[in-house]
Amino acid sequence: MRWVDVDLDRPRWRSTFYYRLHQRFQVGVEYNPAASEFSPLGTLFLLTETEQRPALFLGTSSDRIGSPEGTQSTYLTASKHHPRWPISAYISINYSEWDGGVNIPFGIEVELPKGFSVRPMYDGQRTHLTFNYGGQHIGASLLWVWLERVGVAVSWRF
Repeated sequence: MRWVDVDLDRPRWRSTFYYRLHQRFQVGVEYNPAASEFSPLGTLFLLTETEQRPALFLGTSSDRIGSPEGTQSTYLTASKHHPRWPISAYISINYSEWDGGVNIPFGIEVELPKGFSVRPMYDGQRTHLTFNYGGQHIGASLLWVWLERVGVAVSWRF
């Protein structure tokens, strides 16, 4: 579940639910209550990460924070954890229905002690920063959306 302090109704509250059908495929739904909107989520894990190659996955979700109701994005993402440093990076080729074209989101995550991390990212149009905590079954993030607005995200895994 995510809450963001924005003037727009749609991105203020967002819940996502995923179910892993197979170790390489998950499906889900996103619910935006302010817009009474449900949208599909899906991820196909094409390659798992090894020391020599990045992970590669294909997916779909609603478009960026602040996008209009009903807009989806479809993306191909490569991600890689550095084998000797506490960092991971990702880059995507993303088709945005909102933009009607392709953009290139990317980011890097720096692991900190005790399950904490910081992640600067660019969503293809705007920059965000997250400060994260990841435990075994729960996660929490403090979001600085567009480097202007504050948000909070909480996740549960069971």
